[in-house]
Amino acid sequence: MKLLGFAFLSFILFGQANARADWKTDWEEVLRESKKEGRLNFYASNYTQEPLLDGFKKEYPWIKPVVVNDTGTNLGTRILAESRASRFVADLYSSGADSNYALLHKGKLLESFKSTLILPEVLDESRWLDGRHVYVDDDQDQIFVYIATPSGGSVSYNEKQVNPKEFKSFWDFLNPKWRGKIVSQRINEAGIGGVLQFYYYNPELGPEWIRRLYTTMDVALGDSRLIVNWLATGKYSLCIACRGIDKAKAQGLPVDEFDGRVWKEGQKLTMGGGTISFIKGAPHPNAAKVFINWFLSRKGQILLQSWPDLNGSFPPNSRRIDIPKDMLRPENRLIEGRKYFDVSRPEYSDLAPIFKLAKEITAEREKIESKK
Repeated sequence: MKLLGFAFLSFILFGQANARADWKTDWEEVLRESKKEGRLNFYASNYTQEPLLDGFKKEYPWIKPVVVNDTGTNLGTRILAESRASRFVADLYSSGADSNYALLHKGKLLESFKSTLILPEVLDESRWLDGRHVYVDDDQDQIFVYIATPSGGSVSYNEKQVNPKEFKSFWDFLNPKWRGKIVSQRINEAGIGGVLQFYYYNPELGPEWIRRLYTTMDVALGDSRLIVNWLATGKYSLCIACRGIDKAKAQGLPVDEFDGRVWKEGQKLTMGGGTISFIKGAPHPNAAKVFINWFLSRKGQILLQSWPDLNGSFPPNSRRIDIPKDMLRPENRLIEGRKYFDVSRPEYSDLAPIFKLAKEITAEREKIESKK
């Protein structure tokens, strides 16, 4: 029996040693091949500030990251067009979940992201929120989520026209006093899917809240960046899915986001543009794997948390829990015991019914307008 026990222990230890050796062998091979490639084409709408890229280049100086910045919808559409023309340019894509899912995943333009994870500290799911890696797609394989920042639900207000203490629930937006005073990003654009996702799947709001808001409150629609100006000038009092509120506030404009931490429906955990995917046909696949493993490491995620995004918003909260959070604003830190609604969970990943609802609402709004 002692011999059997010793043999079994030896087998386990041998297996563990082999596993450790395997990842090292794989990583060394990826590093070798990445030196031949020497470049990374990264399409991103967020979180590619110079300090973060400088950190990567310092560690892997032979890889030149070439970053293309634009809105998630524009970048996703560009990748689709390049693929149809058999031009494979992008290696990685980082943006909001809706464009990643609706454009690239649905378009079958993504490779397995899970297969690119090599470093043990990245593979170790105990280092991540709720002890697991989160993927947006149904297969739990292609669209990795690296951010979980508490959010007020992407709603903001004009400080001169609104007393935020009047709001304790999202249902307060349906108060008749706000009819004609609300503006929103266009609901038929891919970029708003992640915002509507929270309202749609939250059991205390749901499709009924969305429908009533956009059909009974005379909500104006516009470009997500332009409507910030409308809010700041007082043309509208409330805004849904305004982009760059933090930047506008820092410039002295009278705008702010609602603090939804104590609202009845709970606080949204937003991905905030924090999903990343590996493009099919990537011309620099090994350089992409090096970046992925560095970016999701402690070093990469600490740098991510240290700098604002491209819209000037404050640093996001990484889903890694083994890194310090003291560089974050207090409202961007997760508080134990607080009610959160994590929209990145796979059961909330399907945006198709949301856009179907948006199409129905658009048609209903057109009928209302035609009768005026």
